[in-house]
Amino acid sequence: MKRVITYGTFDLFHQGHYNILKRARELGDYLIVGVTSESYDIERGKLNVQDSLLKRIENVRKTGFADEIIVEEYQGQKLSDITKYNIDLLVVGSDWRGKFDYLKNYCQVVYLERTKNISSTKLRSEGTIFSVGIVTDDTEDNGMVMESKFVSGLHVESVYSEDIFVAREFCDRYELDSYGTDYERFLGGLDIIYIKSAQKNRTDYIRRALERGKYVISDTPMTLNPEEMEELFALAREHRVVLVEKLTLVYLRAFTQLVWLTHGALVGDVVAVKCAVSQDDFEGGKNFNETVSQALCACIKLLGKDYLEVNTNAVKGSDGEFIYDMITVKYPRALATIEIGTTVDVENELVIIGSKGRITVPNDWWNTGYFEAKVEGQEFLKRYSFNFEGNGLRYLLQELMIMIRDRRTECTRFFYEESETLAELLKTIDQRG
Repeated sequence: MKRVITYGTFDLFHQGHYNILKRARELGDYLIVGVTSESYDIERGKLNVQDSLLKRIENVRKTGFADEIIVEEYQGQKLSDITKYNIDLLVVGSDWRGKFDYLKNYCQVVYLERTKNISSTKLRSEGTIFSVGIVTDDTEDNGMVMESKFVSGLHVESVYSEDIFVAREFCDRYELDSYGTDYERFLGGLDIIYIKSAQKNRTDYIRRALERGKYVISDTPMTLNPEEMEELFALAREHRVVLVEKLTLVYLRAFTQLVWLTHGALVGDVVAVKCAVSQDDFEGGKNFNETVSQALCACIKLLGKDYLEVNTNAVKGSDGEFIYDMITVKYPRALATIEIGTTVDVENELVIIGSKGRITVPNDWWNTGYFEAKVEGQEFLKRYSFNFEGNGLRYLLQELMIMIRDRRTECTRFFYEESETLAELLKTIDQRG
């Protein structure tokens, strides 16, 4: 008897779940299905699970494919189960390809291709699945396809590119349902559009998506024109959707706590915020505007949008290429400094200096998982830690799902006025640099 095991959350049970169970059953004589527990979903960063464990188990049972159903409760349980149940074959989705190869020493491992076109008209009309499309110039994902798998109710379906070869390769690489070069047709069947194209094209793509009533996530900066930014936000309100900048920093619990404690005078009155970032370290070497946007975002959240002036002091090499910049943003009673380097060594950190101490976020502060505070009168540093999974994008997506549910027309993590301030600062820096 060939014994097969597979695992999943099976939230908002749909045809894709049914198909993978059916195919797993066909690969053996006896099928065991592991359904993840609520606590394990939280531990592994699976967000927004809507169905209870009992309901998810019952939905699996109703298919008739499972000979036995167990609960997956902890990381590493798969190995224990393979031994305990004398498993011959582990079946997992192809999006996890390679992740479970280490188990090939204990049983056969098969990665099944995902079922395409399973979340379209019917599930969207039922309000259970929201479809996502990606607008891109290259074949790199930036995390949207993988991170969306950790937010229940989202399904990345389609990709658009002006380059048919890019669109086709992206679609094949990430096993999406479709690809195309006709933007209006692409928009037709989607709910959420993620725009990661070159900055020069972003505004047009954003505008056209908003006009079609789509929720939009855009790489930052969306535009360097504050008036254009204001127009886009007005368009989002008009069509009762949300336009969100991909500033994942503001969706991290640790950074939210950092802002709250700073505004609560943990270290007294803030007199300085210092951000330092090596452009090569930031998400694999994003361009200058994308890198500085994260630092400006931190300054705006910590010091506000009512700055007095901004100055930039760019240093270029003998070939005319930018290598270093020190940006200063002056506030009525504080100063923000942003240090950015490309080919020169810059130590990544975020420091908040107050009248009664300082707060430090070392290393890759744009992925804030913890920070340390040294407060006047206290002998030791206090460490605040809020571990998170992934690259922060799943928490933005979770917030977007809440906004859609609540029919909100503005993001409360980074307000529209803050985005307009960001565009204003970027425009000034760009002109003076």
